Amino acid sequence: MLKLEDLAELASQHHDALKSRVAEFTIGGRHFPFNTRPAIMGVVNLSADSWYRESVCLSAEAAIERGRVLHAQGAAIVDIGAESTLAHASRHDATAQINRLLPVLRELGNAGVLTSVETYQPAVVQTCLEAGANVINLTGTAESLEIYRQVEAHDAAVIMCYVQGENVREVGDFDFGADPTEMMRDYFSRQIDLATKAGLTKILIDPGLGFYYRNLQDNALRVRHQMKIFLNTFRLRTLGFPVCHALPHAFDYFREEVRSAEGFFAVLASMGKTDLFRTHEVPRVRAVLDTLNAF
Repeated sequence: MLKLEDLAELASQHHDALKSRVAEFTIGGRHFPFNTRPAIMGVVNLSADSWYRESVCLSAEAAIERGRVLHAQGAAIVDIGAESTLAHASRHDATAQINRLLPVLRELGNAGVLTSVETYQPAVVQTCLEAGANVINLTGTAESLEIYRQVEAHDAAVIMCYVQGENVREVGDFDFGADPTEMMRDYFSRQIDLATKAGLTKILIDPGLGFYYRNLQDNALRVRHQMKIFLNTFRLRTLGFPVCHALPHAFDYFREEVRSAEGFFAVLASMGKTDLFRTHEVPRVRAVLDTLNAF
């Protein structure tokens, strides 16, 4: 059971990190004051294999409508993915992903909605940036320098996801090490150095808590890991860049109330000083964050 004493001990151990401030920047003409107010990213899934049914859109029209609704509900950015991260999900080449993504990107952009594309393929990155994508949600490690250069050339932003493997669909067992947060910090430090050398300054980092490592299928272990990383988020902010978290579901615990799970995890992520909340449940998470902000 998580107790107030646990939080006090964590704060005491890393007291200096609590004071860290992160870069603030403009994405698509909108300023993000991360140090004073976090933002929300909504989700649109174009793959029928995606687990979270409420976010699945099987046509461009449905995806455009959902993107508009998420924006109206309070999502500062709408993240669009054309391929599920589930291990059993169908894989789609760059051409197939591009064909799914472009109509949605263009229409949402025309409607004034900031868009993010989840991918790890340079060809998808380049085409979507040319079509007006504002953020690349990078879920792989291969060819990252080339991708950083592409993002910088289009004055866009990148979300660097922590992936133990070439990409999120090719992961095995998760190596926890002595301190997973410190391992992530080392990884992001190297990637930030690579990106800044390419001229990129609009950077967010994401610990990748929603990825399906083989040894994190036990629900209790997975949730403990996610909760620990959420609460330690402030330690990653010492790198100087905002932290994005994808909020999880914990179905074995929430069961028929699974749509409430992301709101619960938003509390822990907020306590850890998360800057961007990626969620399928924008109104629920917005209500949680507004309530916490009232204190």
